[in-house]
Amino acid sequence: MSQDSQLDGRVPAATRPSQPVRHLNQIELSRRWNLSARTLERWRWLGQGPQYLKIGGRCVYRLDDVEAYEAQQLRTGTAIAAGGLSHASRG
Repeated sequence: MSQDSQLDGRVPAATRPSQPVRHLNQIELSRRWNLSARTLERWRWLGQGPQYLKIGGRCVYRLDDVEAYEAQQLRTGTAIAAGGLSHASRG
């Protein structure tokens, strides 16, 4: 790394990631999921929801973490998850 790039804080092209990491703030994520930003605040307080970063007092969510969390929430049906038949179909 050249001394000039060390002084001005630039990262040499060879060490930069090929794809920039995308982050969503609390408002962007609440819009993506159509829920209240306060719900995301509560989830963070409870240790629920996707992983987040706290940078300079701001909470941001990496898009990769958001998509991984979404994949974990994927369900095929409620009857199987509830352990059998629904109440309406029991005889």
